[in-house]
Amino acid sequence: MSRPGPKIPPLSVTDAQRAVLEGWLRRRTTAQALAQRSRIVLECADGHSIMEVSRRLRITPDTVRTWRRRFIERGLDGLCDDPRPGVPRKITDADVERVIVKTLEETPKNATHWSTRSMAAATGMSQSTVSRIWRAFALAPHRSQTFKLSTDPLFIDKVRDVVGLYLDPPEKALVLCVDEKSQIQALDRSQPVLPMMPGVPERRSHDYVRVGTTTLFAALEVATGKVIGSLHRRQRVAEFKKFLTKLDKEVPADLQVHLILDNYATHKTPDIKKWLLAHPRFHLHFTPTSASWLNLVERWFAELTQKKLKRGVHRSVQALERDIRAWLADWNEHPRPFVWTKTADEILDKVAAYCRRISDSDH
Repeated sequence: MSRPGPKIPPLSVTDAQRAVLEGWLRRRTTAQALAQRSRIVLECADGHSIMEVSRRLRITPDTVRTWRRRFIERGLDGLCDDPRPGVPRKITDADVERVIVKTLEETPKNATHWSTRSMAAATGMSQSTVSRIWRAFALAPHRSQTFKLSTDPLFIDKVRDVVGLYLDPPEKALVLCVDEKSQIQALDRSQPVLPMMPGVPERRSHDYVRVGTTTLFAALEVATGKVIGSLHRRQRVAEFKKFLTKLDKEVPADLQVHLILDNYATHKTPDIKKWLLAHPRFHLHFTPTSASWLNLVERWFAELTQKKLKRGVHRSVQALERDIRAWLADWNEHPRPFVWTKTADEILDKVAAYCRRISDSDH
């Protein structure tokens, strides 16, 4: 029989302490480490256990115990880092705060973002000092990321539906991820490509000639990684209907077919609905609007683009289509399934956390 561990002392937060902790969380200039420690204390003060706080904040239980104990022993001062040995620093906290506030809340007059040189000129500090401050607080003004949050009112239901098919597919059924890679361009370089030589990379002219386009309809089998593909010069309801007919012929008749696809208009026309009524073994599962990342066939399209299309040279659409068919046949000789690992709850929790960070930064 296991012996009970030591009793954990209770953690309580006064109104004044809570106001300071919540202020650290809301303030955009707060270091991420201090913001995390404040969140740990507030979660513990709300009555959550160490393990629950660890799971909610995605940190180790030992980290929760450390800052919980530091706060109980020393209060708010316990959440700050202890002074380190060495030569006293010449840059004061006020100087550091000035750089951080200026980085986060202002932009230079003649640029869209700060550089170490422009920030050094604006604050009177050295370029290396600005660089150290930015590294310490994980600031990188030269970097930028794009994002798109789905506004689909059925976002949660669709995520659970699609991820459920990935992680727990139905018996006696085939799960296929379906999409179109449209407007694939056949590009011919304006001059011949110069081959790679020792010490010299392959060289190609920066300009090209557009010869034409084609569209690839693809269905990725989730379980095995095999792909059923079909090339068409146009992307209409008629072509999508032909592709569905091809799937019906190639998938064994005794299997139900679950198709994961996006909300493109050709997937929902009356002709397609009529076709589905005549083929009741086909079941459509739509990804949320603006959430194509949920469709595994997009990952396969990335493989095709990177390994075949990006550096390809094609003097005709027919040559492009021959290369795609050959690459598809080679893939199906040794298919490699893409394994989905995140549960629907993990995805939804991550989206919710991202939305909270955006909301906190706006305040």
